[in-house]
Amino acid sequence: MFAEWMTTQALIAAFLIFVGSFVQTAIGFGLAIVAAPLLFLVSPMYVPAPICLVALFISILNALKHRDNIEIGGLKMALLGRIPGSIAGGVLLVMVSTDVLALWLGILVLLAVAVSLLPFRIEPTPMRMGIAGFFSGFFGTSSAIGGPPMALLLQHQDANKLRGNLSAFFVFSSMISLMVQMPAGFLNWHHVWITIPLLPAAWLGYRLARATTQSLPKEKIRIGALMLCSISGLTAVWQSLAG
Repeated sequence: MFAEWMTTQALIAAFLIFVGSFVQTAIGFGLAIVAAPLLFLVSPMYVPAPICLVALFISILNALKHRDNIEIGGLKMALLGRIPGSIAGGVLLVMVSTDVLALWLGILVLLAVAVSLLPFRIEPTPMRMGIAGFFSGFFGTSSAIGGPPMALLLQHQDANKLRGNLSAFFVFSSMISLMVQMPAGFLNWHHVWITIPLLPAAWLGYRLARATTQSLPKEKIRIGALMLCSISGLTAVWQSLAG
């Protein structure tokens, strides 16, 4: 069993999770954006359930770290929207091919980046939070990339508040996604097994980010978030067209 964990495939997966966990801890989101498209090329088995399991682990660590900055009341509508969005994402997993999903996801992420660059700011009203929660659930459950809708809406918050609120949201949203993926057949014991060696890599990424990035100014975090969304969208589009 140990030999199975130490395959080249598993080591590449662990490195991608390390980088993704570093990014998520540094700016509040980005684990799946960094890791999911490349992990899918390593093995489709890593997407979406194993990434959701790692995201749950990292989000718990970050939520505990930034618990004083969490505003649960402001996340209520997003969490409510997350439930039907996750169910819709589970249906999509069963009905739509991976290439079509990747193309659709990439286009939407790039559109979200374009909207965020407009010369006005999108306020996180309850209705918008609910809509963002729905799309976060839809894409988070079907592809593990559920961060961009929420990050684009909350990107103007204080850095630690952004990290705390996104981490709290991801704790609950990851659990919702996993509960939907299980009956859909995309979460079983094999997915749990291949996730286990990824957790130490995730913890190392978390610790390195904690030691080096906690003083990043808000504007740099916003720029980093937009860059990651752009990379995610372009990678998803390229992956679907190349396939």
